[in-house]
Amino acid sequence: MERKEDRGAAAITDTWLRKHRLIYTGATRHPFILAIRGGSVDISSFKHWLGQDFIFVRAFVPFLASVLLKAWKESDDSSDVDVILGGFAALNDEIAWFKEEASKWGVALESNLDYCRFLESLMNSDVSYTEAVTAFWVIEAVYQESFAHCLEDGSKTPEELKETCQRWGNDGFGQYCCALKSIANRRLEKSSDDVVAKAEANVLTILEYEVDFWNMSRGGAV
Repeated sequence: MERKEDRGAAAITDTWLRKHRLIYTGATRHPFILAIRGGSVDISSFKHWLGQDFIFVRAFVPFLASVLLKAWKESDDSSDVDVILGGFAALNDEIAWFKEEASKWGVALESNLDYCRFLESLMNSDVSYTEAVTAFWVIEAVYQESFAHCLEDGSKTPEELKETCQRWGNDGFGQYCCALKSIANRRLEKSSDDVVAKAEANVLTILEYEVDFWNMSRGGAV
């Protein structure tokens, strides 16, 4: 882990992503995502992922509420609250969309418990706002970068899956992720080595869970 005096001009999160490029690429260029982009995805795998993600989103709601509360209590910039509130704006619509898609595709809504338990652990009062908002950023960033890749020129994403990819791969969501990243970097720059180390460890754990989460599309367990 980096010491505070060793941090250079580069944003801390960018340094982490270079340092942990292998696992980050595994999370954002997983074979499941590449299969969507290439038009070869197994629809049964997509259905399985969809059901798991719906459960995750429901667990994500209280986590996001805890980030908002920590921002209100701890943030040094009142605009953070406005940015995080933006995350709530889409959640109700997103949950309704998941239910509609699950019905359309005949998806069984199962549970990915370990990742949900990890989210719950980040709600604890001893987890700082800096750690929580950094976790929030990387969770959103993985989805944005993954699904944006499925919309780039040259992709062969099936028409029936493009709405899913647009939900997280659109430019507006990309800008939102950039805003979260800016908050995370600002907070990390002002934090102790201990907090930065904890935040980096959480980012690594999340990336590992994201890889496992994609793996579940093939029937793996998380």
